[in-house]
Amino acid sequence: MDIGGLRILGIETSCDETAAAVVHRSPDGVGTILSDVVLSQLDLHAAFGGVVPELAARSHVSVLDRLVSEALAESGVALTEIDAIAVTSGPGLIGGLMVGLMTGKAIAMATAKPFMGVNHLEGHALTARLTDTVAFPYLLLLVSGGHTQIVLVKGVGDYERWGTTIDDALGEAFDKTAKLLGLGYPGGPMVEQAALDGIPKRFRLPVPMRKDPRLDFSFSGLKTAVRQMAEAEAPLSRQTIADLCLAFQVSVTASLDDRIAMALERFSQRFGTESKPALVVAGGVAANTAIRTTLERRADKAGFRFIAPPPNLCTDNAAMIAWAGAERMAAGLPFDTLDLAPRSRWPLDQTAIALIGHGKRGAKA
Repeated sequence: MDIGGLRILGIETSCDETAAAVVHRSPDGVGTILSDVVLSQLDLHAAFGGVVPELAARSHVSVLDRLVSEALAESGVALTEIDAIAVTSGPGLIGGLMVGLMTGKAIAMATAKPFMGVNHLEGHALTARLTDTVAFPYLLLLVSGGHTQIVLVKGVGDYERWGTTIDDALGEAFDKTAKLLGLGYPGGPMVEQAALDGIPKRFRLPVPMRKDPRLDFSFSGLKTAVRQMAEAEAPLSRQTIADLCLAFQVSVTASLDDRIAMALERFSQRFGTESKPALVVAGGVAANTAIRTTLERRADKAGFRFIAPPPNLCTDNAAMIAWAGAERMAAGLPFDTLDLAPRSRWPLDQTAIALIGHGKRGAKA
């Protein structure tokens, strides 16, 4: 099979976005998104303050076939011209993963096309190569609702986790803080917007893990500190909510800055900076402007390129899954069989040990 130029159909259903996309990878490794269709379930889950797994799975079932058809039509590529099917098979909500996998397997079986189960985190990890043609190795900060990790990306399928959260993921901390302050769901954009009206330094919150020699993260204590301040200030005015949001965001960015500064130094000692290596940030929280600005400043100071994919490719999407499939296929990695099972937990670094925060089940892989 000629794997120089590839057109991959991608499917993503790991959480509360249903998505399908077609991506082309040229012989020289340049990627082009031919279509990228995403249907968000935010309105469906907003009343519950978070994602309801059963509702998410049912929504995926009701719309996925239509979205696949739309993605193919928009791309101008017939299903017979697709080279392979790439589907998120983990980590994520098991019901949603099952919907995507069953759909992808059915398409692969009906068309006799190769099938690949893609790690959702690998999709995020490789997106920068789709948008900016980044060379290996590079340093990745993955910040999302379910994951906060520092990862050395050495190659396709070759990852070394340097740090992870010992309790809450950063996106989860944003959501819980927003809920505590009555801002609604999703919390990240709500907190960021409120922080724009905040008065600097009215509240001072701790900076988690600052100067800790490990490269791990912790946000549960920060969330508790916000709650304690909010209780002391009750009833909360709109200005006080804005001030607390600003204080929370300042603490978060300071913690990320501290962790990433150490990671960049470690990378520099191991690989040098002569080739202007890249610091890549990915995941839904990477859309936060304050976080991007802080990380870009830190990367520039350390002699690194800073790369943040556009916001629509930071949140969950199928283009990144299709691209990861194309990268894996081009690298000659094996396809999957149609008995592949979904995995609710699936670490990028298979050798990494799950950290115990609130318990192994609560630790993020």
